Amino acid sequence: MPRTCLIVDFGGVLTTSLDDAVRRFEAREGLSEGAVAHGWYRNPAMVALTHDLERGRATQSDWNRHLGRTLGIDSTDLLGRIFADSRLDDSMVSVPARARSCGLKTGLLSNSMGLAPWNMYQGFDIDAAFDAALVSGRHGVRKPEPAAYRLLLTMLEVPGEDCVFVDDNAENLPPAEALGMATVLHRSAEDTRTRLGELLGVALAPEPGTALTPMV
Repeated sequence: MPRTCLIVDFGGVLTTSLDDAVRRFEAREGLSEGAVAHGWYRNPAMVALTHDLERGRATQSDWNRHLGRTLGIDSTDLLGRIFADSRLDDSMVSVPARARSCGLKTGLLSNSMGLAPWNMYQGFDIDAAFDAALVSGRHGVRKPEPAAYRLLLTMLEVPGEDCVFVDDNAENLPPAEALGMATVLHRSAEDTRTRLGELLGVALAPEPGTALTPMV
């Protein structure tokens, strides 16, 4: 039986590649390739601070100041500068909208990074776009904590077995699978839409001018 609920991540799924944005930032700042990863992802203190930021326990100003010091660069709006080249990916933003038009429930499960001075969701009304949206900073839980997935299922009023979850980070998939969700590791819009069509039983990329109809 096809699944009846689609849950997606935001950054890196509904947007263009975050890794690409980081590489462009490094080039603009005159940093060596991989400098951000070394100073952020591989720095235990920065990882802990990021988790606090995602849970709403730290501010972007705290985060910007610490990473700026680590990288030896200006910390002003640093997170926004790192992801300045990130944009909404229209080919993926349309997917939950199309799923909803076919009668499926949709949810957002996103680790936020604070909302000021940089707002990852700027220009996109997440509350209007989904039946339920769990943004980690609002709710105090983050992926891959199982509580985040359970809370969103409660908000959607569906069991995990009804859901497909899409994320660009493989680390975030096992907790969803443990709750019975099918999972898709996002690497390209085309591959993700194809796999979702198989799991949800609806055509998510119809030809221009055609109506959305369930796949037979």
